[in-house]
Amino acid sequence: MKIFTKILPSFLTLCLLTVFASPTVHAKKSGCWVDIFDDVHYRGNKHRISGPKKLPNLVNIKGKNWDKKIESIIVGPNAVTFLFENKNFKFTLAEMSKHPVLMKSLGITEQDVLDDSELIFQPGVKVHNFGEFHFNHKIRSMKVNCVK
Repeated sequence: MKIFTKILPSFLTLCLLTVFASPTVHAKKSGCWVDIFDDVHYRGNKHRISGPKKLPNLVNIKGKNWDKKIESIIVGPNAVTFLFENKNFKFTLAEMSKHPVLMKSLGITEQDVLDDSELIFQPGVKVHNFGEFHFNHKIRSMKVNCVK
């Protein structure tokens, strides 16, 4: 009987934490996702990536190769999505930034390097065609951060 009276309070505390904490944790994460599509206008194959998540490459997401194939996205209401032109969140033009004379001769600024290598989308954003950003067939890695 003494063991029961010692275990019961701990068991009840655990039960209460499970009942009341789980919905709170779930509520914080709900809305933290990005839907990716392999066709424009949210058509074709679709996959939801729940955040927070870092994908250094898109070669095998649930058995499908999404490397350079994302054409449209819908960002959840509690997510910020970072899309990169290179694997491992690296910037493709970053090497050029190490050669300022070459950049200047080509008329490329450091801001151009950043703009052409990464796109950031805030909560609730819908992109129906990455061609508008000159970023179609370029997405090779991504990060999904949760907000709120």
